[in-house]
Formats: sequence, structure tokens, C-alpha cells
Amino acid sequence: MAPTTTATAAAEQAPPPPPQHTRKAVGLAAHDDSGHLTPIRISRRKTGDDDVAIKVLYCGICHSDLHTIKNEWRNAVYPVVAGHEITGVVTEVGKNVARFKAGDEVGVGCMVNTCGGCESCRDGCENYCSGGVVFTYNSVDRDGTRTYGGYSDAVVVSQRFVVRFPAGGALPLDRGAPLLCAGVTVYAPMRQHGLCEAAKHVGVVGLGGLGHVAVKFARAFGMRVTVISTSPAKRQEALERLGADGFIVSTNASEMKAAMGTMHGIINTASASTSMHSYLALLKPKGKMILVGLPEKPLQIPTFALVGGGKVLAGSCMGSISETQEMIDFAAERGVAADIELIGADEVNTAMERLAKGDVRYRFVVDIGNTLKSD
Repeated sequence: MAPTTTATAAAEQAPPPPPQHTRKAVGLAAHDDSGHLTPIRISRRKTGDDDVAIKVLYCGICHSDLHTIKNEWRNAVYPVVAGHEITGVVTEVGKNVARFKAGDEVGVGCMVNTCGGCESCRDGCENYCSGGVVFTYNSVDRDGTRTYGGYSDAVVVSQRFVVRFPAGGALPLDRGAPLLCAGVTVYAPMRQHGLCEAAKHVGVVGLGGLGHVAVKFARAFGMRVTVISTSPAKRQEALERLGADGFIVSTNASEMKAAMGTMHGIINTASASTSMHSYLALLKPKGKMILVGLPEKPLQIPTFALVGGGKVLAGSCMGSISETQEMIDFAAERGVAADIELIGADEVNTAMERLAKGDVRYRFVVDIGNTLKSD
């Protein structure tokens, strides 16, 4: 049957289908909310004029990966190839790319595209793009195709969203991979809010993937750092292994009282929904608490605890590309790297089960280059 006038007009107005990528790759994908990961063949775009093609060597496992593959945020579009803590080696660059060349060691973090034209993008704050950030996985790119992350053997990314790792191995690619999410997530707000000045006192709530890196950056800045945790068992780890200056059990009223009014700032990495009153009490007048965790339920925020001391409660999400590059350079110079458990591609499902239980010190990193097979 011939199409009707209405059907013809609709067809003419319909957007063109997204382009089909032709570069073959292999990855690990979740196909439903069980989150179970299995090998999958995917495609990547050809290297465009402004693109960098990368052979993936390592990819960190972020808790966001677990949330997404299990559809706990109700936004997963399967199959999901997760991973946004990607390090590897450049294999090809487009004709407009001058900053990178084949053989360079590089990284890719949480985002792979933005509008490029909004105020945030123009100001170098792409992570707050009002036109919509295109995330490294489970997102829709500007050409209409879905993004697949670093649980794969290759990625192709615009040069705008690639950061350089220093030559000579000053920052190992495996231990450096988690910095591309966990690292910049704490580093950026510490720099933005002045929690990077020697002799100042900063608290770190939570001693996990983000928290342990926050402690390391605080020490590298020359700050006094105190870990605040619900787990007394982490005291020795915080003080002796990570070098924190102090440790407070947040459920211990006497310890919390003794530390009241002593901190210039707090980086709160916890994802628990709880009252902010006791944490705000730890701050000096005009102190700042920065939230980088993502509690599922609304927080309890006592107004008088903020107003009475002129205190600031702020949030921070990821970091810009310039902040990420600055952070990588700083980490290489000061010897800051994540504490990791390196695993093979065949161990990812066990790692996800352990991550869900909090059984990791402090970041799983998948050895993609040596263990993800293409056959």
C-alpha cells in the first residue's frame, strides 16, 4: 500500500536514524537488572578528525557502575557496558589532534561530550553543562548513539575529554585509573573551596573509594586530616596505613563533642541519609561541608546549625577536564594513587558482589589489557 500524505510528511520530518559504528570491539555487559556481566561484541565509531582512539588497559569499578548495571537509579538502558575510570594507550588520532599521538598513556573519566556552547562549558566547567553531559556509558551521544564504557578493549573519544598521564610511569595506569572519578570528585571541591591550604584542618566522612583518596590528597596538600567513620574497625587503617592525623567514630558522642568547632572544612563522601547536625558542629565558624556522596533519601539539615555559625553546605559533582588534568599532574608529582585490588575480566561478577557488601580496599580495577579476550 502506498503511504498516505500524512505518513509521507511524518517520514520526511522524522529524524534520521543514528549512524552505525563500524569499529569492532569487545566488552562486558549487563543485560538486565541482575547486573550479571557477560562478554559482548560492540562497535565504536571510526576515529574522527577530533578523536582519540585508545586501547583500554585498565578500568576502575565505581559504585555508580554497580548502581547502573542493577538499574537501582531506574535509568539503565540495556545492554550496559559500564566503566568510567579508563586508562590506556593511544592507538590513533584524528587529523585535528595535536595534543596526543599514538603511544601516549591517557585516561578518560566520567564524561565524553557536552554541548560546548553553554555558559558552564565556556567557563571550563563542562561537568555542569546545561545542555546535558554525555556520560561515558549508559548515555546518548550527540549523534544519537548510546555510549559504552571502559569495560571494553577500546574506546574512541573526542580529544576534549582525554587527559594525559605523565610519561615514565610517574603515575601507574592501574592505580591512577580510579583518580579519573574518585580522585577528581574529591580533589575538585577541595581546590574550589580552599580546603587545600597547609595547616588547615579537614575532616573526611567515610573511608571508602572516595574517602581514602581524599585523605591522601589532604596529606599531599599539607593539611591536618581527620577521618570520621561509623566503623571503629577502620581506626588503625586510617591512622597507620593512610596517615590520617585523627580518627573519630561518628556514633561516639564524646569523640564528636571533643572535636566540635575544630575543622575548617569537611569532605562528606558518605551515601547514608542522616542528620547533618553532628557533622556541622565539627566545623569552625564559616566552615564548609562539601557533599560528594549520593544518599538515596533526603538529608536532615538543621537550619540553625548552618546560620548560627555562618557555615556553608555545598555539593560537588565530578570535576572539569582541566581540573582532572591538574589532579593527575598533582598526583604524579606528589605520589598520590588509589589503593586497589587488581582483578581479571573473569572476576568482575565476584567483585560486584563484594562491592555491594563494602568488601574492597579500596577500589577494584579490571586488568582489561591482559584478561579481556576478544575470542
